[in-house]
Amino acid sequence: MAGLSAHQHPWAFAFGLLGNIISFLTYLAPLPTFYRIYKSKSTQGFQSVPYVVALFSAMLWIYYALVKSDECLLITINSAGCVIETIYIAVYLFYAPKQAKLFTAKLLLLVNVGVYGLILLLTLLLSSGDRRVVVLGWVCVGFSVSVFVAPLSIIRLVVRTRSVEFMPFSLSLSLTVSAVVWFLYGLLIKDKYVALPNVLGFAFGVIQMGLYAMYRNSTPKAASVVTKEMEVTAAEDNNSGGVKAAPGAHEHIVNIAKLTTAATAGAEVKTGGVHPVDSPPAEEQDVATAGEAPPPQKDEEARAGDAGGEKV
Repeated sequence: MAGLSAHQHPWAFAFGLLGNIISFLTYLAPLPTFYRIYKSKSTQGFQSVPYVVALFSAMLWIYYALVKSDECLLITINSAGCVIETIYIAVYLFYAPKQAKLFTAKLLLLVNVGVYGLILLLTLLLSSGDRRVVVLGWVCVGFSVSVFVAPLSIIRLVVRTRSVEFMPFSLSLSLTVSAVVWFLYGLLIKDKYVALPNVLGFAFGVIQMGLYAMYRNSTPKAASVVTKEMEVTAAEDNNSGGVKAAPGAHEHIVNIAKLTTAATAGAEVKTGGVHPVDSPPAEEQDVATAGEAPPPQKDEEARAGDAGGEKV
């Protein structure tokens, strides 16, 4: 097939193969996150939306590659992506709380079954040949953009909490490099539907790496401040008829703040040896108190006699 022909498109084949390798490693990037979920038996406030959207995008690209019939390199990586994202979602559903499970199940039925089935049906019935390829290409562009836009919630979280714990630099770097490679691949095979989304992917990757550099040494906000900001934002969204925050977002931020508070407390313990000049340290006061002799027993008996009228 032309998608695997190194003779017809040697550089395209090279970039496509490199894109497969980088994208596969990018798919594996959340493994530490799911290992934490497995160890703690809890989703820890992580959201399932990025994985559901990524699965849907991979399914669309497989359909596009099959219709175009000469894009085997797209089929291989997106097939691997479907398998990996399905495993992630299954693990998430196993450990998620009830509300998050219901939300994820509804999202899967709506997007990966309903919307995908509708796209499949409409493109098969209402288009054919090159027109079907064009329609599918623009649909893939739209949802690929949604995959790149999905991390915006994480970017917002980083700005609010001043913590980069949930935005690893390695993941942002791999996404950026992957976007560059797939853009070059799409450019060389003259497929604008492959090239265009990766321009936006590159831009978001650069933004994420810039935020990491900006906040990696910053002091995260306290839990009370972040929680108050989230409550104000939720109230504004409800008043304006906006979309409510996804389940687990509040818990997500509080977890970061708890880690920050613990780290700060540890620092305070280490520097707690300095005492005011006017009063001795607490330990010295305890020693001094322990060294004082108790009041004489006779004085106690005398006071008891005065109070009761006679000695015991």
